[in-house]
Amino acid sequence: MTRRNALFGVGVLAAAISLGAAAKGFAVQKEPKVLNVGGTWTGLWGPYAPPPLDGKEPTEKKGGYTIQQRQMDCRVEQLKSGKWQAVFEGECGRPYKYTIQMLGRQSGDAILFNGSADLGEKDGGVYDWIGRATEKEFVGFFSSSNYTGNFRLSRGAFKP
Repeated sequence: MTRRNALFGVGVLAAAISLGAAAKGFAVQKEPKVLNVGGTWTGLWGPYAPPPLDGKEPTEKKGGYTIQQRQMDCRVEQLKSGKWQAVFEGECGRPYKYTIQMLGRQSGDAILFNGSADLGEKDGGVYDWIGRATEKEFVGFFSSSNYTGNFRLSRGAFKP
């Protein structure tokens, strides 16, 4: 072995040792647990009704909504990577059933959702949706040009 080859071998060995030592200094990033938020959910929905800014009680209710929350059931399924579908069913003075497709991405221990859907003129037109689902709770907020509301759903018996 020539002196040149020996020096090259020592250099390669030193580089490998340095890289190994450097790698030990970095924490191994563990992949987050893939969440399963598909399935059936149940809970409550209602209009977004914060207290008035002036502290007075509102004199009329917007769009015929009452302040009361109502029962809602939902079935969620993942269509393909990043795309989800939720079917919401319940009562709003009459039975309703809406199928909403949303984009979703995992962030830590939650799936964050967003999307838009046209529910038709009689149901308020185009709504925008945002939500957050963990393995135990699915919460969301929706708004249109005339209505805003929220929902809170769980997998088991719902306790408001």
